[in-house]
Amino acid sequence: MQLIGMLDSPYVRRVAVSLRVLGLPFTHRCVSVFRTYEQFKAINPVVKAPTLVCNDGTVLMDSTLILDYAEALARPRSLLPENVRERAAALRSVGLALAACEKSVQIVYERNLRPPEKQHEPWVSRVTEQLLAAYRALETELAVPGASLELNAATIAAATTWRFTQEKLPGTVGAHQHPRLHSLSQWAEAQPAFLASPYDETTLHV
Repeated sequence: MQLIGMLDSPYVRRVAVSLRVLGLPFTHRCVSVFRTYEQFKAINPVVKAPTLVCNDGTVLMDSTLILDYAEALARPRSLLPENVRERAAALRSVGLALAACEKSVQIVYERNLRPPEKQHEPWVSRVTEQLLAAYRALETELAVPGASLELNAATIAAATTWRFTQEKLPGTVGAHQHPRLHSLSQWAEAQPAFLASPYDETTLHV
């Protein structure tokens, strides 16, 4: 399998880390949706990262759908609990992390891609409010970091998103107000799957 995209994208990094934790072999190709648009287009005409090229040549996109496919390949290994109630809780945490991820990306795009005179501050304020709400909820629902901490669907999504927000929107979401997320990020970044999929901050490729 080939994972296409840059690791400064939280979506691409989420998939890369998850594939490693699931024990699924893959080749990572650092192709940018901006700097190497035509190269990406030749792989996936939609030019959406992450893109996964399966062993049979099927091209998948969207991190959640790619990970659904990965879960099927990795069975019985899974990043989600089997218990229905525990699974719902994990999926809620993943959803909150992805909401924070989406809102972070929207703000970055508004600030970095639109000329200043075309930026709409009321919209940025609303998106920022949604971003902060997602992180507040995620902070209360994450398990207290400790010896039992593990890399799973929820912690991977939370840690990759938190790193992205802190790198791209410094000062927007205070670490002191989110000690669990901050501790989780520090722990996760030291794990082999994260070290093997390092954040690449050279440019934005989401």
